[in-house]
Amino acid sequence: MTDKLKIAVIGAGTMGRGIVQLFAQAGHRVHCFDSFEGAAGKAVEFVVGMIGRGVEKGRLDADEFERIRGQIHAAETMQDLADCNVLIEAIVEDLEAKRALFRSLEAVVSPEAILASNTSSLVVAEIAAACAHPQRVAGLHFFNPVPLMKVAEVIAAVRTAPAVVTALRDLVAGAGHRAVVAADQPGFLVNHAGRGLYTEGLRLLEEQSASVDQIDLVLREAAGFRMGPFELLDLTGLDVSSKVMSSIYEQFQQEPRFRPSSLVPPRVAAGLFGRKTGQGWYAYEGDARQVPPTAPVPALPTGLEVWVAPEAAERDALKTLVEAAGAQWVERPTPEALLIVQPWGGDATGEAVALGLDAARCVAIDPLPGLGRHRTLMLTVATAPAMRDAAHALCAHDGVGVTVINDSPGFIVQRVLATVVNIAAQIAQRGIASVEDIEDAVKLGLGYPQGPLSWGDRIGGARVLAILRRMQAVTGDPRYRPSPWLERRVALGLSLRTAEAARR
Repeated sequence: MTDKLKIAVIGAGTMGRGIVQLFAQAGHRVHCFDSFEGAAGKAVEFVVGMIGRGVEKGRLDADEFERIRGQIHAAETMQDLADCNVLIEAIVEDLEAKRALFRSLEAVVSPEAILASNTSSLVVAEIAAACAHPQRVAGLHFFNPVPLMKVAEVIAAVRTAPAVVTALRDLVAGAGHRAVVAADQPGFLVNHAGRGLYTEGLRLLEEQSASVDQIDLVLREAAGFRMGPFELLDLTGLDVSSKVMSSIYEQFQQEPRFRPSSLVPPRVAAGLFGRKTGQGWYAYEGDARQVPPTAPVPALPTGLEVWVAPEAAERDALKTLVEAAGAQWVERPTPEALLIVQPWGGDATGEAVALGLDAARCVAIDPLPGLGRHRTLMLTVATAPAMRDAAHALCAHDGVGVTVINDSPGFIVQRVLATVVNIAAQIAQRGIASVEDIEDAVKLGLGYPQGPLSWGDRIGGARVLAILRRMQAVTGDPRYRPSPWLERRVALGLSLRTAEAARR
């Protein structure tokens, strides 16, 4: 389906307007329809105005603007959509409303027309079940703002014809977006893959391992996420996100990997939705997020002795840091020395006990992502304030940012990244999407710095597996059980992006 088409967009809200703009700019004739009188006309005016900004900024010439404007129309009745090739609904996220709309459209359009739903959370097969020809129904899920978010999910329901999936994929690609194909499973691909950031962020807060602003800061500065989980929850609205979290958990038969947090319902009940209410996980003044001031860096004590566990991943770099700060490196733990450990997947207390160290003088430093970026220090439950401050001063001596957290298996970065990788591996294992589509969807739809399976390769599949197994052992929580996809590729020394062998 590469020729220019006649496309209908039903629903004149934010998403509908964005879809109209995308396909009009791609050269298609687009009709916008809405059941509310005058809504379609206003949507067309809005889209024309948005496209006109390109002329003002020199990105679009006047003749091209006039051509595009001539391709956008407000439909007065549903009958005006009779000759459309593809019809995309972007109405309220309500199953019965969508089913009723598709039944009405089937009475108007040709048998060959494709019906696509922009649903973000409903089962596409349930929508299609209301149709006389469910084989022509598929999901086509865009992200807001549609013209800028360069990815769309094509969801193949159980009875969707392969030709429909191909046609929608080509249509999206022709508009300059990346089309990723996902099975009709909870959260489809992008929302499914994004669960790890939220669930682990909330779990860290539940355990009092770190504060909201600390978790967000570490995941931005150390891991490279554009926003931390609580910033994102405030942006999307906790009222909306809480429903998605609960829906995915229930639709996946209460899979522990997606278990929602008990911290969320009381905040929703209190109306603490985020930016739109002026108060969420953060307080807001206008759009400005209010962040607690950072604690000052303590003074480095004179004569500080530092011992680092021999198995620490960053031992050489830590020795360089110790010597540059003027502290004394010691090869054996002395009665006064600061004791540094670097566990993978474990906690500081457990590491101190396992190594027979004095927990009052022990501090753990996350080896991810290395000492060159933001550093996370983790205390045992008995770490003395003087040792805490000495470790903070030492690690901040060269100007790199430092965050000090309470004991937590896997620190912050390890447990979040391992969870993100593990969920992506399970998406691949279940055949919900291809490796290539998982990688691109996460980068484009979630803004992660790299695809999750590539991220796993960068950390090391064996390392990710070790982190998950250790976290599961420490917590006893099945949420951390490794995916077979991950375990098998590690066992064979293969990249996590290695596809399954082809079956006959």
